[in-house]
Order: sequence, then structure tokens, then C-alpha cells
Amino acid sequence: MLRLEVRDVEVMILTGIYSEETKLPQPLRISVVADMAAGDRFNPDTPLSRSKNYMDLKHAMTDALPKDRHFTLIEAVADHIADTIFLQDQRILRVAIEIVKLAISENGEQIGITMVRNKR
Repeated sequence: MLRLEVRDVEVMILTGIYSEETKLPQPLRISVVADMAAGDRFNPDTPLSRSKNYMDLKHAMTDALPKDRHFTLIEAVADHIADTIFLQDQRILRVAIEIVKLAISENGEQIGITMVRNKR
């Protein structure tokens, strides 16, 4: 198995349940860990097609998230990211998405969720 990671990507997303949260995008810090089936060893000349491009993971956290759609819960944001990653590559077996809501932090604490999804 190979574990790919993209951490601490900040995005602006329409999310939240309180009236002050529902009109403007909020900053979220998103990290993704994706486990994929890996074959034999990786040699110096192994092509990228044997692994996964990290930019695909970043795309799932940024451009693939609809900017004009309001997600009531950040859990729905995480599900959207997981679905996108599973659709990108059939070799992905498991994803873990961590989302921190930066706007509600008062003293530098990290408030958010971690969601783990396995391939169905």
C-alpha cells in the first residue's frame, strides 16, 4: 500500500449553519491522506502512472469543490472530496479528510473534523 498526503490547503467555502456563516465563504484548512494499492517496488525510472499525482488530491480539495454551493456541514465538504478522489482513481482504497474551520478559532485551536471513508 502507498499513502499519499496533501496537507494544510486553505480554501474558501460556503458552509455553516448560523446566519452569519451562510452568506460569505469561510476559510477551511483541509488535509487529505489517500491509501492506494501499490504493486511492486518503485525503481528510479518508475513512471508516474504507477503512483498518483498529488495535484489530483489538491484538485479534489480546491477546484472540484463547487464555489456557488452552500454546504450546511463540513462533513458534506469532506464527503464531496472523498467521492471526487474515489472517482479519480480506482486504486484508491481509503481516504481520510481533515477539515479545520479557521473562522471559529479564537486562540489558535483547531476545531473541525476528520472523516475516513473506505472504497465501497
